Amino acid sequence: MTDISIVLPLYNARHLLPTVLPPLLEAVEKGDALELIVVDDNSTDDGPSYCREQGVTVLKTEERGGPGVARNVGVEAARGDVVLFIDSDVVMHADVPGIVRESFADETVGAVFGSYDDAPADRGLVSKYMNLRHHYIHQQGNEKSETFWAGCGAVDRRVFLDAGGYDADRYPLPSIEDIELGHRIRKLGKEILLRKEMLGKHLKRWTFANMIATDVFRRAVPWSRLMLRPEYKVDDLNVGAAERLKAVLAGFFWLSLAAIAWRAEAAIAAGALLALAFLANAGFFLLILRRAGIPHAIAAVFLHQLYYVYSGVVFVYCAVEGRLRPTASR
Repeated sequence: MTDISIVLPLYNARHLLPTVLPPLLEAVEKGDALELIVVDDNSTDDGPSYCREQGVTVLKTEERGGPGVARNVGVEAARGDVVLFIDSDVVMHADVPGIVRESFADETVGAVFGSYDDAPADRGLVSKYMNLRHHYIHQQGNEKSETFWAGCGAVDRRVFLDAGGYDADRYPLPSIEDIELGHRIRKLGKEILLRKEMLGKHLKRWTFANMIATDVFRRAVPWSRLMLRPEYKVDDLNVGAAERLKAVLAGFFWLSLAAIAWRAEAAIAAGALLALAFLANAGFFLLILRRAGIPHAIAAVFLHQLYYVYSGVVFVYCAVEGRLRPTASR
């Protein structure tokens, strides 16, 4: 039987812990998990004290180093064969440990991950868009993946150590440290499974400003630089070929929209391109329509075209940067 250690990196998330901890503690109590380890990344609130009051083992990083450092510390201390990572703003569904144990019955598997569920806690427009976008992309992904996600994901402890753990020096802030780790796990010849029924509820409240900042600086820039490395090839999730074509379509939509200022006829092209964009992403927009209603679905159409454009622009920028300053981009 596979023993599972749950590791939760913690930084200033005291307000979320009464919701996040109970399913994790229940998993340990029921024997679905061997232990729960919280790793405090030098929080300035009383989250670590609250965890101790609940009987949870709390470790601490030497200095604040981001979730990569915290997870590395947790894995080093873990006694289980498999380490299940849960973020401090994710409420794990009760069946996750069972799905993890079932997945690792196959010895070729080095890691497994799931997605956010389709019922995000925050009801704001941007929060609905961001969380349902993540859910939809993962639900459409390949079951045998080239990447990894640590919000609700598990790794074979030995494979994790053999791969070298998270590269916390390169990614000191929450970024794509889990994606890059997945690349190294695959280089070891291990499979990474995307189990679409392995779900967690995301509690984060997104705003328009932190959506842009996170998408551009925490995701698009480092992920583009990673994709441009010769040894890194991936055609899955939100960097697949189909997604790149949708980004081109979004770019032409915004250009035609801007052109209306000079030529009124450009409105026809903008309308046609928007209709094509809707059809290309119909599954996603219909999901938002079902889960959030018409106003959110309409807003999501435009937010999604914006997302494609700034992601595409960042990729082009990083490609040019890599040619002009190859040492700096690495």
